[in-house]
Amino acid sequence: MTVALWSQSMTGANPAHIGATAPAVKPQPAFAQTDLVALSRYFSLLMMRNITSDGYVIEDPASPGVFSAPGCVIAAPSYPANTPGVDQDYVFNWVRDGAITAIEIALAGLLPVPGGVLPSLVDYVNFAALCQANAKNSATVTLGHACFTITGEVRPWSEQNDGPAIQSIAILTLFDQLDGATQTIAKQLVETNLSYLLEVYQNKTTNLWEEYEGYSFFARAVQLRFFREISTNTIGIAVSAGVADAISWLESQLATHWNGQLYVSILDAAEQAGYDANIDIVSSVCYGGIEPTDTKLLATAAILRRQWADPSSSNYYPINGADAAKGLGPLFGRYPGDHYDGDVAAPVVGGHPWALCTANFAEFQYRLANAIAASGAIPIDQFSEPFFAELGLGASSSAADASAALRASSDGMLRAIVYHSDHYELSEQFDGTVGYEKSVRNLTWSYASFLSAVRARSAAAPAAAKSKPRNSRGARS
Repeated sequence: MTVALWSQSMTGANPAHIGATAPAVKPQPAFAQTDLVALSRYFSLLMMRNITSDGYVIEDPASPGVFSAPGCVIAAPSYPANTPGVDQDYVFNWVRDGAITAIEIALAGLLPVPGGVLPSLVDYVNFAALCQANAKNSATVTLGHACFTITGEVRPWSEQNDGPAIQSIAILTLFDQLDGATQTIAKQLVETNLSYLLEVYQNKTTNLWEEYEGYSFFARAVQLRFFREISTNTIGIAVSAGVADAISWLESQLATHWNGQLYVSILDAAEQAGYDANIDIVSSVCYGGIEPTDTKLLATAAILRRQWADPSSSNYYPINGADAAKGLGPLFGRYPGDHYDGDVAAPVVGGHPWALCTANFAEFQYRLANAIAASGAIPIDQFSEPFFAELGLGASSSAADASAALRASSDGMLRAIVYHSDHYELSEQFDGTVGYEKSVRNLTWSYASFLSAVRARSAAAPAAAKSKPRNSRGARS
């Protein structure tokens, strides 16, 4: 893989990462030359370091002598003692993060053992079943409980009802890569989640960023996708009439999040000022049942981009200006009033861009490009016009031009992630002013979101590119 040498004085490097004897130059990813598909294979390996097995065991840093069960997907190998300036412990299993990771493992084209079975997915399903059983047997949590220890025990945390939905989506995706005994466990997992969600989908829940309880656009979008997919499942799970009712209800309720300018992240919650535009709306395209061609979604996406990439915005990230001069970016954060940077004791008003948020926006645009290419039509109306105008597109633009512009825009976002990575390792966030990595190290979801974006990119790659010979079984097609 090509690298270039860069001067420390050119980068605004993180002083915490540089020792007194650090050399003046070091290898830096050559963002313009890097092949994104090839790099995604490397990111897949980095992601797999955070998934335990019976042969790869980790010790709980907070409980010496306690070791991981196979199939635990830790959020990151980062905790205060090994990450200066961060007071959060991420050596836990979040249901949502684990499911998103399992989807990427299932779709990565990894080599199975004889019989077509992928051991890491067998481990994942068994660990998920262990966590579900522990939640079910608990008197203090629900089946929507979001976080577990590396041994599968309930960790005091919030209830998040997108978790059972996205976990079930993952199982439907990976089901054919399981052995018969594990398929039986997987079906029971999904059936239990289905029964639970049919009881609670109309209720409030803790939102994606684990900050407020209310009616979450993201949770509703993920539940909608699950109910749609389970309604046509081919693995033998019975579907009651309540599923069709849930689909109809969620579709109608998602529409109520539109406030005339954008989709609101969460309703009926006492959230702080500046919670919208929230990237979780775009993430709902990646993980939920929201179409990228929804013109009200595009109106929201236009606001998201302007608030962090427009120098006149009070929420502007200065690093996006420096990156734009290189043909990179922009980088995206969670929401304009964010203040979390891995250290809750020292909040930073305005927050910082996140790798996963940027990759999710890139994926949304790749999906939109694919939809436009397939239909031959650009979804322009009074709501979406500003979004396309930012890309130099209008009603007279061709579908081919629109698709090309969207793909090029998303490529710039992924290359910005590569450029600001720490020798390709991805933390949770980048500093919004100078771009160095910050917050927890090696976030599993950062890798998974990059992989998902590249899959969407490759789904409609030009025919000539698709026909190139590949010598790796991990290639995306």
